[in-house]
Amino acid sequence: MRLLLSLPLGLLIGLALGAVGGGGSILAVPALVYVVGLAPKPAVTGSLVVVAATAAGGAWLHWRAGRVRVAQGMWFGVAGIAGSLAGSRLNAAVDPTVLLAAFSGVMVVAAWRMLAALRVRGPARRPAWAAQAAGGARRRPETPGAGPLDTGRDAPWPRSSGTLQRGAAVAGAGTVVGFLTGFFGVGGGFVVVPALVLVLGFDMPVAVGTSLLVIACNSLVALASRAATTGIAWRVVVPFMAAGLLGVVMGGRVAGRVSSARLVRWLAALLVVVAGYTLARCLA
Repeated sequence: MRLLLSLPLGLLIGLALGAVGGGGSILAVPALVYVVGLAPKPAVTGSLVVVAATAAGGAWLHWRAGRVRVAQGMWFGVAGIAGSLAGSRLNAAVDPTVLLAAFSGVMVVAAWRMLAALRVRGPARRPAWAAQAAGGARRRPETPGAGPLDTGRDAPWPRSSGTLQRGAAVAGAGTVVGFLTGFFGVGGGFVVVPALVLVLGFDMPVAVGTSLLVIACNSLVALASRAATTGIAWRVVVPFMAAGLLGVVMGGRVAGRVSSARLVRWLAALLVVVAGYTLARCLA
């Protein structure tokens, strides 16, 4: 019965990942702890399975639609490997109550970062080299015979004097996302999407699709480092994962019909509520 009650949350996680590229996976740990009844550390490991599978499914759907830049996403994922391993090791040494209390703070930060990302989509807020990257991946509307906007799946990395700054920013953001994935079992899309928009100049739909590739890579690395020491409750994880995959398919369709800004605001509000509940349970 508890597992059945958790399935709508799995659906919601997939829906959020498919529609806005992040934020939803952070709900997996509270759902597995407070609804299903897993202990915090097994819940983190189970969350990694759910997030990896759901993000990979979503990345594939977005790739088919031309909204994933594979090379850049893989480099971002590689940058997070060290952070992911460090986070997984630290998780094993932290008290479960402290882990959940810290997790509630991460949910509040996630809500803030997702809302902040809504204000950084315009080219005026991008660095010059990032604007160049975005401009190089599209055709000017006034050009005779110009086709629809190119999502830039195969667009090259921009070559400019900002290469060093861009590389440092990608490495820093990738390490932070990897650490969050390893320590908390979250995807980190609330960091990845703004980073792809600001640092690499991606348009929002491309940032959403590429972020799912990054999330899948980081989750697999963190899972590989934890699977040998922490068991996986497959009877719980598999149905939860199936609901998430169904949700990510629905999310891909919702993304084309509902304003992403509205979806982000709804999800941010939900994260704040869940964060408050998690902290209250830790302090009780």
